[in-house]
Amino acid sequence: MSDFSAPNEIRIIRTYDAPVQAVWDAWTDPAQVAQWWGPRGFTLTTHSKDLRVGGKWRYTMHGPDGKDWPNVTLYHVVEPLRKLVYDHGGTDDTPPLFKVTVLFEEVDGKTRMDMTMGLADAETARQTRAFIKQAGGDSTWDRLAEYLGKRLADEDKFVINRSFEAPREVVFDMWTNPEHLARWLPPTGMEMRFMHADIRTGGKSFFSMGNEAFTLHGRAQYELIRRPDLLVYTQQFCDESENIARHPMLPVWPESMRVTVAFAAEAENRTRVTVTTDIAGKATAEEVAAFVAHRASMTMGWSVSFDKLEAALAG
Repeated sequence: MSDFSAPNEIRIIRTYDAPVQAVWDAWTDPAQVAQWWGPRGFTLTTHSKDLRVGGKWRYTMHGPDGKDWPNVTLYHVVEPLRKLVYDHGGTDDTPPLFKVTVLFEEVDGKTRMDMTMGLADAETARQTRAFIKQAGGDSTWDRLAEYLGKRLADEDKFVINRSFEAPREVVFDMWTNPEHLARWLPPTGMEMRFMHADIRTGGKSFFSMGNEAFTLHGRAQYELIRRPDLLVYTQQFCDESENIARHPMLPVWPESMRVTVAFAAEAENRTRVTVTTDIAGKATAEEVAAFVAHRASMTMGWSVSFDKLEAALAG
């Protein structure tokens, strides 16, 4: 057994900037859960929901490819604002895939969600973990954060999480050392080069990402660097002279974005990274709409970079 989860378990921890009541309601109210449940691109239809021990939630997930995924959830434990235990992934004709235990705890006005999926054995857990990653299942919990931000504070933001098998100090260094950043941050097939980099609170960097056919320039201003748990910076596209410019392929993209990166130690050698991106400063309605509409492509881009970061940490 690791110090984070048992071999036959998949454990997910998230902290939401919302009180427990709001998170619980988002989980249990069919109208709210329809706004975020499932990987990016999926929609949800609830047919019936009986939130009690022995009750069932019948729903269908609709994939972006048009495929429907019917589900029947059976509740074993329902402790309002504290705990849910239920079978997941079954239908009327097939058994559940695993049992889920979700714990909700309010800490300093925020909600810690601790979820454990129990599977038959370690190999089944490994296969399920790989399937969830391929299907983008972890984005479900990012969508919940985005939904809560919009509902409670009218904030449009993009959220993505990834846990890395490495100590927090090591992962933090991968984000604040220009040499390390250039290894994993750029998209596949592109190289990143820093013309200058002063990665500290109040510092700035100017960089390019590109290949033989295409090059983008960008700059970042570091608002806060608090080792080893927090990094906040704003970022803009710019020209070769470091003047603010717009994305050449998406001119309605907001001029300036704020990126907040939180590093949480889940275990001695395991770090959860939460990236939250929102619009810095003023933006038109068209720019906000473009930002919201491109969450799926942002997920794809960050996922590729995270895969490269995993490889760099392993190497």
